[in-house]
Amino acid sequence: MTILDRYIIRQFVLTFLFGLLAFLLIFLVVDLMEKLDDFIDANVDPGIIIEYYVHFMPEIIKLMTPVAMLLAALFVTGRLSQQNELAAMKSSGMSLYRFLMPFAAVALLVSLAGIYFNGWVVPYANQTKFDIERRYLQRISSSTSRFNIYFQEGRTRLVSIGFYDSNAGMANRVSIQDFADTNLTVLLQRFDAQRMQWVAADDNANETGWVLLNGTTRRFGPWEQTLENFARLPIGRLSLAPSDIEKKQRKPDEMDFEELREFIESQRNAGQQVSRWLVDYHSKIAFPFASLIVVLFGVPFSSNKRRSGVAIEFGISIAATFIYLGFMKTSQVFGYNGDMDPLLTAWLANLLFLGAAAVNLLRVQK
Repeated sequence: MTILDRYIIRQFVLTFLFGLLAFLLIFLVVDLMEKLDDFIDANVDPGIIIEYYVHFMPEIIKLMTPVAMLLAALFVTGRLSQQNELAAMKSSGMSLYRFLMPFAAVALLVSLAGIYFNGWVVPYANQTKFDIERRYLQRISSSTSRFNIYFQEGRTRLVSIGFYDSNAGMANRVSIQDFADTNLTVLLQRFDAQRMQWVAADDNANETGWVLLNGTTRRFGPWEQTLENFARLPIGRLSLAPSDIEKKQRKPDEMDFEELREFIESQRNAGQQVSRWLVDYHSKIAFPFASLIVVLFGVPFSSNKRRSGVAIEFGISIAATFIYLGFMKTSQVFGYNGDMDPLLTAWLANLLFLGAAAVNLLRVQK
């Protein structure tokens, strides 16, 4: 690493950290002004409010990192160009590609760190943040009770739960319907129970899984129907354990890589459409690399000497970031609906902006 590399990296990192801190403070103040009335109406303790925003910070850092990276790349490169330092580097034999390397190296490290940060730190913080919203702001359904849960068990079984209490591990108003494999419109049997309890392997080795309590079994034949009452009927494991029911009600932002991957696999085994969750899973990896791509775009863009100040660089970074996020959210709609491959959906914005960065790099003077 040369002296010039250390000089560029120091300027770039300091500007990036300053920009990230500025965006973080702006975001926190704006959000606090928006939610302050809600916190006051709910008589939320100031300590809870502080805890809420401490756990909100990782999400803001995740979103603002590409913005701060682009701002730093534009500002540092523009300043070096305005002060003729970049011209002096080029006259000494340094090409634009060589000048770009320190920026790209830092951005790559930030992107790789962002994968871990986005995949584990942010979901852990979001769990506490959303839990506070559930308890005090009533913006999300209660974390300890789930209403009207429906899922498909394999190809031929439908399960509905009227109410699930995660503290007691008990489902209420349960209905299980089994259909014919050859004709999914033909109902073969139906189980209706007041409650359904989860029995762990350590509790009773003979009954591991879900057990229906106080219900009826209806069997539908070609000429007659039968009705039987039961007090206790083991129904097996189904495709969801109690933890899976809770995860099913959680947002992907609350699940880390491993939890989301396991949840997607369980939903796929249950015959569910998993395109939406696959898009969110791949986006956890794709989004951090936006930091690298915006740097590859920003450095060549600001390498030419212009009569522009910090305000112009700031405006460009904000505009480019909003275009990126807007395109990413738009493409996600197609991925959620299954109209586009989830992996392609997650990476499409990165690929298009990488193409724009390549065109921008090729057209500027080296």
